[in-house]
Amino acid sequence: MRLAVALPQGCKPFSQLDHPLEVIRQFTPNWFAVTMGTGVLALSLAALPLPIPGLHQVAEGLWLLDVLLFSLFAILYAARWLLFFDEAREIFAHGTVSMFLGTLPMGLATLINGLLLFGLPRWGEAVLPLAFGLWWLDAAMALACGVLIPYLMFTRQEHRIDQMTAVWLLPVVAAEVAAASGGLLVPHLAAGEQFTVLVASYVLWAYSVPVALSLLVILLLRLALHKLPPASMAASSWLALGPIATGALGLLVLGKAAPEVFTAVGLAVLGEVAQGLGLLGAVLLWGLGLWWLALAVLVTHRHAREGMPFNLGWWGFTFPLGVYALTTLRLGETLAAPFFSGLGSVLVVALVLLWTLVASRTLAGAYRGNLFVSPCIAHLCKKVR
Repeated sequence: MRLAVALPQGCKPFSQLDHPLEVIRQFTPNWFAVTMGTGVLALSLAALPLPIPGLHQVAEGLWLLDVLLFSLFAILYAARWLLFFDEAREIFAHGTVSMFLGTLPMGLATLINGLLLFGLPRWGEAVLPLAFGLWWLDAAMALACGVLIPYLMFTRQEHRIDQMTAVWLLPVVAAEVAAASGGLLVPHLAAGEQFTVLVASYVLWAYSVPVALSLLVILLLRLALHKLPPASMAASSWLALGPIATGALGLLVLGKAAPEVFTAVGLAVLGEVAQGLGLLGAVLLWGLGLWWLALAVLVTHRHAREGMPFNLGWWGFTFPLGVYALTTLRLGETLAAPFFSGLGSVLVVALVLLWTLVASRTLAGAYRGNLFVSPCIAHLCKKVR
């Protein structure tokens, strides 16, 4: 049942809000992309191999901001379901907005990673049960998004190949993000829990990466046949980099944890194989990611010349670049290769600049209210008029 609210002039997308409750009524999961971008920036700054005074404190501050943002967005989205249930469930029929449900578990994953990186030194091992519980919640959400959203695509939603964008990847990629978080969590767990989380993380990786790579094949065909998506979806060109970079990062962190965990259960050889394949697979995926990164830069440059309208989709610039930067830095550390470390640092600087631009425009748009627009209820807004 929907709460009745007097809206003077109905819905006016891209303009001042007609009523304060429109913030809740028009709130969509797209906003959780803000937490993904902010969280990955915090993790990237902390991973920089540069002795910059105060850098770690800045990174920790961004992570705390990310915690606040995620909590606020979770409250707003829950309120939408409570106050505007009939309109909130329209998301399941919308072929684009529904994909952003995958940003909830991915945004949560950045909080879990930050809890291990920042919370553990500050509050001690008391945070580990929280991180462990949140990780299982994150994994469950990722598993649900990874299969239920595609099921809706096959049964309720209308899709055409010429309208496809890399947004299709969002619900699928959540599982491999959870897998990478699991690899970071494993070394901090008790012996009995390590094996379970490690194996579960490999399952999450396999649940996501092959499907994401299959979607990228379809995306290449769509781009060749129907050319670039509209300028309003320009940032989606970066989303293809996300599953490749996250897949590589997952292989690295899981491979690093594998030898000790598998040795403890009498599978020492398997642990060594997992570590070697993890490093090799990460390098191969990193190379594939380099191709998509170059393509994304070219596509963005073309759209920028023609004009790109700002929307929340611009946060799609941040998370894929951030994960690719993290993967590059970790390769530099693992291989003791200055090339990767240097390039990773450059990518983090680019991420800082992009985050600053997108965050400032988001603040302005949120203040004016014109970013609170829910496309999945646009037909209801027309009826109000």
